[in-house]
Amino acid sequence: MDDFLFNNPIFQGMSPEKLNFIMQFANKDKPKNMNQAMPFLIANMNMAKKQNIQFSSNEVHLIAELLCKDLPPEEQAKVQKIMAMLGPK
Repeated sequence: MDDFLFNNPIFQGMSPEKLNFIMQFANKDKPKNMNQAMPFLIANMNMAKKQNIQFSSNEVHLIAELLCKDLPPEEQAKVQKIMAMLGPK
């Protein structure tokens, strides 16, 4: 697993359910373009909601970073703009 995940202070004190969800998300094959990335993200957030898992702003930004990791730079910039509209980390 990526050092990005293990060294991230967001994981300190996180519930096991939430941590498990994020680790599973990190291991999924992710879309390679923005047209697929947002529906993928929304579907996963809805799955979390059904499991009564709610994320803080920092955790949502972490999930978005995981989603962006494999996108081309121009697509990453689009996701970052959307995340900026959602507010600060």
